[in-house]
Amino acid sequence: MKTFILRRMLFVIPLLFLISLISFIVIEAPPGDYLTSMMIEMQQQFGPAAARQVDILRQAYGLDQPVYVRYYRWMKNILLYGEFGYSFAEGRRVTDIIRERLPLTILITSVTLLFTWIVAVPLGVLSAVKRYSWYDYFMTFISFIGYSIPNFLLALVLMYFFYNNFGWTLGGLFSAQYQGAPWDLAKIIDLARHLILPVIVIGTAGTASMVRILRSMMIDELKKEYTQTARAKGLKEILVVWKHAFRIAILPLISTIGWLLPTLVSGEMITSIVLNLPTTGARLYTALLTQDSYVSGAFILLLSTFTIVGTLVSDILLAQVDPRIRYD
Repeated sequence: MKTFILRRMLFVIPLLFLISLISFIVIEAPPGDYLTSMMIEMQQQFGPAAARQVDILRQAYGLDQPVYVRYYRWMKNILLYGEFGYSFAEGRRVTDIIRERLPLTILITSVTLLFTWIVAVPLGVLSAVKRYSWYDYFMTFISFIGYSIPNFLLALVLMYFFYNNFGWTLGGLFSAQYQGAPWDLAKIIDLARHLILPVIVIGTAGTASMVRILRSMMIDELKKEYTQTARAKGLKEILVVWKHAFRIAILPLISTIGWLLPTLVSGEMITSIVLNLPTTGARLYTALLTQDSYVSGAFILLLSTFTIVGTLVSDILLAQVDPRIRYD
C-alpha cells in the first residue's frame, strides 16, 4: 500500500509542473497586462508623461521580460521561498491574499462535500430500494430540479427566504459585529449560521447528481446474482443492501472525488460573488478581469492542485474499498 501511494505521489510532481506551465501561458496569452490598463487610465488624466512612468513600473515588476523568464522566476520563488508573486491591484504579496481567503474556501468546500455525501447516500440508496414508488418519483423530480437550477438563482431565492421568514441577512460569512473580531464561541456560531446558505447552494447540484448515480448503480447491483444468492442464504435485506450492493455501487462516487472538489470550488466562485463571500472565487474573478496575473496564476494553480489531490484520494480510497484493484 505504501508503494502504491508513493508511486501516485511521484506521478503528481511532473503533472503539477505541466499544469503550472499551461496556466501561466494561458494567463499571459491575452494582449497587454495590468499596467497596460493602468497606463490608459493615467494617460487620460496626466497625458503622455504617464507612459514613461508605467514603463518604469513594468521594468521594476519584471513585466518587460519574456514569458519564460517570468515563469522561471515565478516558479523559483514558489519552490524556494513560498512566494506566489505580487498583486498589482492590491499592492501586496499574493501569499498574504491566499492566507486570508484559502482557509475559508477550504472550510466551505469541506463542509459542502460532507453535506453532499451525508444527504446523497441515504437518499440514493432509499430511492433504489423503493424504485418506481412515489418516493422514487418524488426524488427523481427533486434531483432534476436541484441539478438544473443555477447556483446564483438558488442563492438569491434562499437569501430572500431566510430574510423574509427568519430575519437573517446571510450575505458574507460573518455578521457586522464579528468582522475582524477575535475568535470565540459566539463568532464560531455566527460563522456556522452563515455557512448554511452557501453550503446548500453549492452542494445542491452535486447532491442531485450523486443521488441519480447511486440510484442507478444500486438498482443494477441489487439485480445481480451475488445479491440474489445472499438473499437465498437467508441474509437480511438490510445487509444485502449495505454490506454487498452498496460496497460496489459506491465505487463510481469515490472515483468522482477528483472532479467534485474543483467543481465545488468553481461553484463557490459564482456563489461567493452573489453572497459577497471573502473566498478565493471572487478574488480570482477580479484578478482575471484586471489581468492581475500572479494572483490569477496562484489561484488557478491551487484549483488544479485540488483536482490532483482529489484524484489521489480517489485512487487510495478505491484501492481500500475495491479488492479487485491491485497495488502493483
